[in-house]
Amino acid sequence: MKIQRLLLQLIIISSIFMLIMPNNTFAEKDKKVTGEIELPSSVINIEKENTVPNQAENKPFLKPSEFTKELIESANEKIENPHLIRILNESAINSSLLSVGMRATIYLGEYPLNYKSEETTPNWQYQKVNTNVHDNMAGNVNSRMNYVQQVQKRVTGGLTAKVPHAEDVQNMILLKAMEKTKLPLMTQTIIGAGTKHNQVYNIHPKKVGYLHAYVPAIVEKGEATYGEVYLVIKGTKRKIVVKNVTSQKVGAWLPIQNHLTFTFHVTP
Repeated sequence: MKIQRLLLQLIIISSIFMLIMPNNTFAEKDKKVTGEIELPSSVINIEKENTVPNQAENKPFLKPSEFTKELIESANEKIENPHLIRILNESAINSSLLSVGMRATIYLGEYPLNYKSEETTPNWQYQKVNTNVHDNMAGNVNSRMNYVQQVQKRVTGGLTAKVPHAEDVQNMILLKAMEKTKLPLMTQTIIGAGTKHNQVYNIHPKKVGYLHAYVPAIVEKGEATYGEVYLVIKGTKRKIVVKNVTSQKVGAWLPIQNHLTFTFHVTP
């Protein structure tokens, strides 16, 4: 009986322990699902300090109209291209005017339909934009330095290769990467001359300090799907049919807006 009571106590204690323990397996799974990228401490937001305000990319997640939603849901391929969605939003077919016996196939053109992300990787030192140097070789006490942008720098990203309908593809990649990373991504960003940050870096006596600033970026790699888009009308029914579907590997560099990565070292 004592052994049974002891086993029962152990089971109860183990159950309580399992309930209060954080479930690392599920936490890790959720982290992978969200796809959010955590910024390291060396990456600093300079939006308030930047002397050249960066305009946010005008790439809204375009909401399809009810008519467009009906067509997209009828399509045999996934349609995410904002340009194509906008064209469909601006179109209308009154079903009451359609004859029961009416049949028509209207060619709308060839479009990139969607982008599937396969790899999203940060490069915290995508492009160097500034170096501050402070010489304390003649000093007897610690000297302090801060970041000051010496000249204006424009950093441009974009597609890594030429593809058909490049602007549409780039827009889809940008939207997918912004949604996936939750970062303020752009195809280009500007760091204005005179931009400063109050973080202090100490240089010991007989040393020279070097503070480098880089614009970080996200590199996206994936696959764009293309197809010929037809609007098919049969009586009162309307649907989208996609033919001659092809796919192409594609990638893009996307700078992180108003963020800098700092690296600091002293010599000798």
